[in-house]
Amino acid sequence: MNVVFISPHFPPHFFHFVTALRERGVNVLGLGDTPQETLRPELRKALSEYFFVPNLHDHNAVLRAIAYFTWRHGRIDRIDSLNETWLGIEAQLREDFNVPGLRPADIDRLRSKLGMHDVFKQAGVPHPSCIRVRDAAGVKAFARDVGYPLVLKPDVGVGAARTFKVNSDADVDHAFSGSSLTGYVAQAFVRGAIVTYDGLVDRDGEIIFRLSHEYSDGVMEVVLEQRDISFWSLRDIPPALEALGRRAVNALGLRERWFHLEFFRLSDGGFVVLEANLRPPGAFMTDMMNYACEIDVYRLWARLLTGDDVRGFSYSPRYHVCHSSRRAMRQYRHSHAELVSRLGGSLLMHQQMPAVFHAAMGNEMYLTRHEDMDAVRAAVRLVQATV
Repeated sequence: MNVVFISPHFPPHFFHFVTALRERGVNVLGLGDTPQETLRPELRKALSEYFFVPNLHDHNAVLRAIAYFTWRHGRIDRIDSLNETWLGIEAQLREDFNVPGLRPADIDRLRSKLGMHDVFKQAGVPHPSCIRVRDAAGVKAFARDVGYPLVLKPDVGVGAARTFKVNSDADVDHAFSGSSLTGYVAQAFVRGAIVTYDGLVDRDGEIIFRLSHEYSDGVMEVVLEQRDISFWSLRDIPPALEALGRRAVNALGLRERWFHLEFFRLSDGGFVVLEANLRPPGAFMTDMMNYACEIDVYRLWARLLTGDDVRGFSYSPRYHVCHSSRRAMRQYRHSHAELVSRLGGSLLMHQQMPAVFHAAMGNEMYLTRHEDMDAVRAAVRLVQATV
């Protein structure tokens, strides 16, 4: 089996997907924008071959790379990156070489905020009202229907990049005078805690693994106000979220695919879906899944891709695993050495975050594991206490 893995070196922990495929006997062909000698040793060993392309957005260059892999190794069975940045490139290459999986039309529909809006509304999954931004008058008319505040965001985007809130007609006028809003949507603002519905579907679209995480703050607020974010896995998924999550996944029509859905939990206990992402959850959440359930989701994905019947896969969330961030600009009460001492055996991992994650995830993170939510909250307070 020949699998092309795009950008196998980033995010840094995604090399586990490659090594898991290699364990299954897969011929893993890496395509990346960093020189081969800079790859970590485990990754270099797991790749059968690596093709360096300085710019992965250069379609002709990546087209030549896949053509070379085909000439060298035969038919390509899968093309994946599991990375938001390269979803469109994956899809185009699948179409170019007739490889199974999501194609450009699917990506255009399911990554678009307006496309998601239509999919969720048709499936009866509650979702904030949304329109395409054309001019200030249209946004103001939309506000008269749904009320302020509104969120203005790119129709295709991730991580609250270039996203902001408007609270009045005057804010709308200011937004249009300050920058181009081409390709933007306006969405009704929803107040609530963000919880996720994350997992994997098999080749028949059946969910074989799912877990939920809760965020301390909305990503938009974290980015705009540079808050310290924390998020943790739940041991039990609320039944209402389970029902809506399954309905949403079914509506997306995914096959052999990760999903990462974000919902708002409202004050009345209901849920509203915010968006769907056709990839694993971000940051180190795949590692959090492993620690929470004492499993290996990298190997589970590899089994799925190589044709194993994984419908009988069983697991149980045994712990809450929590990511607590810190920012370089802030002075914290406790040093790293103090945290290592006080967190003790609950500390699983300490990592400096890649620069691309700093806005949403901070500069460093502490990953801890706990049996109850009181311990989670205590760990977050300890890590993020400021002077």
